[in-house]
Amino acid sequence: MASTPITKSTDAKSNERLLEFSNNHLLIDLCGGFDRNLSALEQGFGIVIVRRGNQLALHGDKEAVDLAATALTSLYERLEAGRQIEKGDVDAAIRMQGEPPAPNPGQLEMFKSGKVEIKTKKKVVEPRTAAQRGYVQSLYRSELVFGVGPAGTGKTYLAVAAAVAMYLEGRVDRIILSRPAVEAGERLGFLPGDMKDKVDPFMQPLYDALNDLLPGKQVARLIEEKTIEIAPLAFMRGRTLQNAFVVLDEAQNTTEMQMKMFLTRLGEGGRMAITGDPSQIDLPRGIGSGLVEAERVLRGVKGIEFSKFTAVDVIRHPLVAKIVQAYDADSEKR
Repeated sequence: MASTPITKSTDAKSNERLLEFSNNHLLIDLCGGFDRNLSALEQGFGIVIVRRGNQLALHGDKEAVDLAATALTSLYERLEAGRQIEKGDVDAAIRMQGEPPAPNPGQLEMFKSGKVEIKTKKKVVEPRTAAQRGYVQSLYRSELVFGVGPAGTGKTYLAVAAAVAMYLEGRVDRIILSRPAVEAGERLGFLPGDMKDKVDPFMQPLYDALNDLLPGKQVARLIEEKTIEIAPLAFMRGRTLQNAFVVLDEAQNTTEMQMKMFLTRLGEGGRMAITGDPSQIDLPRGIGSGLVEAERVLRGVKGIEFSKFTAVDVIRHPLVAKIVQAYDADSEKR
């Protein structure tokens, strides 16, 4: 039975809040090796955390202390549920505190509890920023969703996770993952092998996401049965994609005609997630990006949602966020 931490006392003068934890073994996991999780929380909230037996004393600004206490409680509840705490989970607990709840028009039943999760065979995927939380809700709420923003914000991974979860739930019959095979400074023709061998390197990030969410043997079987298809965008022409969850990755590298072609493939019972980063267009000079045009033309169309990500939502190495911010700042100066 879950038992949330008990607030023993609050000293308004010193802004101290004392949390008591009933399970010392879980408290050890909560603190992390060499108290690394506590150190991350201290840095993230600008407070001091002192460990006293089965208690944690939080010192600092009252609002920051309250937010940190909520983060600690959520992490402890995660451990009580039998799930481990990784560095990314601590980072997510810090990012998500103080964020207003994401709007949820239509009140999706599965998210009414306040938890936004995607359940797959290998793991439960949780949003780690407010923008990711809103994006996941959009993927379940709407049949056509655009995820637009810089690299490392989880756009494609969350879309593939939603596709896998909906397939497992029986909401779609198959999964189709696609990318435009556009060379980023390299020539496709120089790669060895047949067409599949040449194209597979472009699709590798999609294979990686699938293998992180489903057992490897199941992925191989579903691909062999064509229940999961991973194919270049050119292979979509002329098809009607019914009862399928379709993910188009790297959509900034579609031409305007390709994007229109792809969007009109949506069939009965189908869903689409289109992801891309307009700052990383690899198309030849003078050719317009289909993603940029689609955002201009379709924004405001009922039934289509756009989720925007920024450098704040980068969940890779902290330097990636700084790199994105530096490039954004430089482009604004030009």
